[in-house]
Amino acid sequence: MHPAKFWRSTPFRLAVAYALLFVTSSLLVYFLTYELLRRELYATLDASVAETYSVIQSTYSSGRIDDLQKVMEAFSKLEKGYLSVFYLEAPDGKRLAGNVTIFKNVNGVQTATGAELGLTTGGRFRIFTGAIDGNRLLVGQSLGATDELAHIIFSSFAWMTVATSLLAIAVGIFLARRAQDRIAAIAQTMNEISDGQFSKRVQLAGRGDDIDLISGQINAALDRLSDLMAGMKQVSADIAHDLKTPLNRLKLILEEAAIRQESGQAVGDQLQEALVESDRINGTFQALLRISQIEAGTRKSRFTQLDMKQIFENVAEIFSGVAEDNGQTIHLIATPVGAFPIEGDKELLTQMTVNLVENAINHCPEGTRITLSLERQGRAFAAIVADNGYGIEEGEREKVFRRLYRLDKSRNSPGHGLGLSMVKAIADLHRLTIKIEDNRPGARFVLTWADQTAT
Repeated sequence: MHPAKFWRSTPFRLAVAYALLFVTSSLLVYFLTYELLRRELYATLDASVAETYSVIQSTYSSGRIDDLQKVMEAFSKLEKGYLSVFYLEAPDGKRLAGNVTIFKNVNGVQTATGAELGLTTGGRFRIFTGAIDGNRLLVGQSLGATDELAHIIFSSFAWMTVATSLLAIAVGIFLARRAQDRIAAIAQTMNEISDGQFSKRVQLAGRGDDIDLISGQINAALDRLSDLMAGMKQVSADIAHDLKTPLNRLKLILEEAAIRQESGQAVGDQLQEALVESDRINGTFQALLRISQIEAGTRKSRFTQLDMKQIFENVAEIFSGVAEDNGQTIHLIATPVGAFPIEGDKELLTQMTVNLVENAINHCPEGTRITLSLERQGRAFAAIVADNGYGIEEGEREKVFRRLYRLDKSRNSPGHGLGLSMVKAIADLHRLTIKIEDNRPGARFVLTWADQTAT
């Protein structure tokens, strides 16, 4: 991928955004941790200063300022490098003892600089002051060690921030490049398909992440598109094959009518026959158009909540007489108590059931028993149309759903080979799974759908 495109890509921008978020949160944590540690160090030092003051104060006895002075001198001599500071001042302002020359009066424990205490070495100190029988006492400890430790902690956090930032950006770029490579692979696959390589599919990484999920959906859509294109090719071939005969027959009828007209004979029968033939051809094209409209999903806006039991009962009642005229019987097997809910288009679901029943009536011999039944199959429902007629061989069960496909044994039966194609289109529109089973003897069409009310 071109670098400029990578920097502008969504995965890279997301990676940078997450890296910034990570770095910002790390900085916040580091700052809070540093501030807590610094306060804890200051609190420990303040406690030490207050404790030293209390120890010195406890050595004083009323009227024995010289004892306090000796203690102060002893403490002062022990200090090298002004790690601790001491000052004792008489009521008249005279310096009595200590290692600093200026008394700084403070309220509680506070910070004072070396210059404020009369030192030339600089530095900062935490000091505590008080009065003992009019004498003023100052005790303090250097902040040098505390500040140095705080500086070490701060430096460590600063380096950790830099390292964390670099790591976050590096990992972000790495992950963004991997995601971008997978997106580029998807784009490459789509380009290859656009160039006519319809067998190409997006390679799945196998991680089950969102890109894999999208890739799987793209592949499913491509499979569906490939099936539709194969179906269109098959339809074109079937139309050319199956409509060639009726068109030739129509041509012969019209030629015969023309010859009879030239000889002055009546042509009414031929014209009537031509009209019937043209109606049959027109019906084929109308059925093809209706199937295409169903497959396009334009009827989904009419979906409502229905009960498949009512549709089966209505179809069974209407076609019982038709089956009797054909020497056959239709039986609606008693269904379990309760409804068989399905979301769909009532007209299309009725048409689907009618086509299955008509298929059995048209292609089964006299004496055939046609049964309609509904079953619960675990967390799903099943609608079944079965017969005990000739049946459908296993190798033909997928082919019968193709447009204009007809079994050899049904070539002389009425119809144009589109009834089951429409059944398949309606089933797909309603997300029904349809399969043909052996009814021993006969065929058994089973349509199943999930129980949406199940929890």
